[in-house]
Amino acid sequence: MKTCLLVEDVPEAADWLTRVLQSTFPGIAVQRAANLADARQSLAGGPAPELALVDLGLPDGNGVDFIAELGHRSPRTLCVVASIFDDDQHIFPALRAGAQGYLLKDQDQDSLVELLSGIVAGRPPLSPAVARKLLSHFRVAPEVTSPKLTERETDVLRLIAKGLTTAEVARLLGISANTVPSYVKDIYRKLNVSSRAEAALTARNLGLV
Repeated sequence: MKTCLLVEDVPEAADWLTRVLQSTFPGIAVQRAANLADARQSLAGGPAPELALVDLGLPDGNGVDFIAELGHRSPRTLCVVASIFDDDQHIFPALRAGAQGYLLKDQDQDSLVELLSGIVAGRPPLSPAVARKLLSHFRVAPEVTSPKLTERETDVLRLIAKGLTTAEVARLLGISANTVPSYVKDIYRKLNVSSRAEAALTARNLGLV
């Protein structure tokens, strides 16, 4: 990397990130912009940078907007977020807008240098906390398979999961109170549970209550 546009409004943070960039890419020319207006002017006034390091919370707007604009105006520029925000409301809009990396500014300099160095090898620079959020977001929850309960057993399970007594279940379903324990026994066997609490939890997992 030979050129970088650093969009950061806090002077101390801009100084620190400049040092990070120079440690990662010796000789890199860093052009700094303290707000969106300056960043846009930089793009209009010269050749596109190879790298853009963009903060999200800027005085005159959201860095996400600039990331999207940069993608249209200079698709070859590698755009990386440098932010203090690590929540879904900031991470995913930035990535959807076209950011190709997301770094958290609370990391030490050596960690950021290591992550940015991966760009040369084609590795997206992602702080570990951000990578974990991405993995969690795309992790598929295990499918809960429904046991083969009869319609009547399903009705009984739904009612006992709601905490109804044997007599109340019998009255609501119009069946004998003596037959309810037989249904419950079969339900426990099919669900492989041994208590009402376990049966109720399984009923919730199945979406019955």
